[in-house]
Order: sequence, then structure tokens, then C-alpha cells
Amino acid sequence: MPDANPAAAQAGAATVHSVSAGPEAAGQRTDRFLADAIGSVSRSRVKALIELGLVSRDGVTLHEPAEPVRPGVLYQLTVPAPLPAIPQAEAIPFPILYEDSDLIVLDKPPGLVVHPAPGNEAGTLVNALLAHCGENLPGIGGERRPGIVHRLDKDTSGLMVVAKSELALAALAAAFASRDLDRAYLALCWGLPNPAAGEIEGAIGRDPRDRKRMAIVARGGRTALTRYRTLATHQAAVALLECRLATGRTHQIRVHLASRGHPLIGDPLYLRRIPPAARGLPESLRRPLLDFPRQALHAARLGFVHPRTGEALSFATPPPTDMQRLLGLLDMAKP
Repeated sequence: MPDANPAAAQAGAATVHSVSAGPEAAGQRTDRFLADAIGSVSRSRVKALIELGLVSRDGVTLHEPAEPVRPGVLYQLTVPAPLPAIPQAEAIPFPILYEDSDLIVLDKPPGLVVHPAPGNEAGTLVNALLAHCGENLPGIGGERRPGIVHRLDKDTSGLMVVAKSELALAALAAAFASRDLDRAYLALCWGLPNPAAGEIEGAIGRDPRDRKRMAIVARGGRTALTRYRTLATHQAAVALLECRLATGRTHQIRVHLASRGHPLIGDPLYLRRIPPAARGLPESLRRPLLDFPRQALHAARLGFVHPRTGEALSFATPPPTDMQRLLGLLDMAKP
């Protein structure tokens, strides 16, 4: 029989369901077993919670919904507290490069999540935007992600545009869908791509072996194309690339470069071992590269047509301090 945490009755608290698996459950899919045992949580919801790492088996976190049930063990499923219908405004500073009544162009710092989601209900760019814009932003494009027409990963820095009017939202969304804009990223990767400029193509979907990661997949993925060119090389071990997206898939640059054996410096998901390119580097350079705490990826350029005036706008911003410091070390190490 499942037990629910008594704290679940408290407003705003997560609910923890504990379920002991009997012999009759052997071999069942974990998501189906938990949904049937708990009764109040759908199988699709259980599956999503497993993929978020919110289900454990005898204290070990699970990530595969289809894993067969093991009799005699204890499963625990945590259902997060419901998010508020409208995110709360929070006074979080962020650099603004341009703003008018229709849109904001900003330089997102690394570490800032774009919009609220389970595990990041507050402290996001959306919370900051609501505080900055006051009553002008809520409702533009939906309450959970007001004004958001594209996003950057939490630890990717750089340029974003946010809509402040329905006119801007529709026009910018159409521009991103058709790639009718100028967007370029700076990426610092391990190894030297060969050729030095080219294209990487491969459909991207969930990694079947690790649901937290994306991967190039043979079936069920979405078409993806990344164009790149090498801007600089360092110690025959590291390359600074300019990347342009012909499509906009989750983790696209990170996945495509890793698939060619050139994962981004510091990437927590796609850099799983010390790369061969690091072995010949002096320790003074090798250690800062291996210890870089996030993917070295920066949205450096953004250009688009203003949805109301028709004016061509173009913005550029340098990488943040941590990435610039790393580039400086590489430059100083050049012979």
C-alpha cells in the first residue's frame, strides 16, 4: 500500500509517495506500477517525474520509466508543489542593451534560468522581467512564460530578445521559426574540428540511455543543422568557434559538437571524461580548462527587424568575465 507524506497537506508542500513492491509487481514498468499503486497520479505524470529524477528505488534515483519493478524494494515518488499560476516579480538585475514599448534586448548572465519550471520556481529571468516591466508584461504570450520567444540554457550566456507587446511576440516568434534573423554563438571546444569550417547535421532527440541528455538519434528526433567556423586555435587542443543555427533544438550546439568528438569546455552533460586533447597541455592551462564550471558557450550576436518600425537592429556583446579569463589564459600560452 502506498503512503503519502503527511506534510503534503500543508499548502505549497511537495507530496512524497512511498510504495513497497510486492512479488506480484515483478517485471512491470516502474511508471505503470507507481501510477496504479498510487491512484491519484497519472502514468504520464509519473513518467515525467521519473525523467526529472524525482523517483527513487531504495534511495537510488531512477531515470528510466520502463525499468522493470524489483520486488521487495521501496519506491518513493515526489510530486512537486504546484507552481503559482503567475510567477512572482523579483528585483533581479540583468543587463539591458535596448528597450522600447515593444521589446527588450538583454545580455543574460550565466547561471540565470529563463523561466520558472520544477526545481527553478523562482529567481528566473521571467521573475526579473515582471519586476522590471510592472503591469506591462503579464499575459504577453502566456502567464508562465510572458514575453519569451526563445531561450538560452541556464549556464549559456548572451543575447536574448523579449517581447513586451502582442505585436512583437507574434513577429519575433515568426522570425525565430523561419530563422529570419542573425544569430551567432561563440563556443570554446576541445580539439580542432576538421574541416575548420563546415556543417553538422543530425536529428536530435532524448538520449535513450540518459533522459537528462539529448543525442543524435536515428528515430524520433527533430532535424537539426549547425554551421560552424574556427576563429582561433590554442595549443592544438582547444578551438574557439563561431556557430550559427539553421534550426533551434534543445542543446543543439552542445550535442552536435560532442557528436564530432569536440565537446564544449566545461559542459556538465556532454563532457563525461578527460578529453584526449587535454593530455599534452601544461598543468597551468589544463587545470583551468578542466575545472571550468559551465559550458563555454555565449550568444554573441543577435540581429532582427523591429516588428513595429521595420528598422534592422543588430547587437553584439563580449563573453562574460569567466569565459574571457579563460580565453586570456589561452592567448598567453601561445608560443
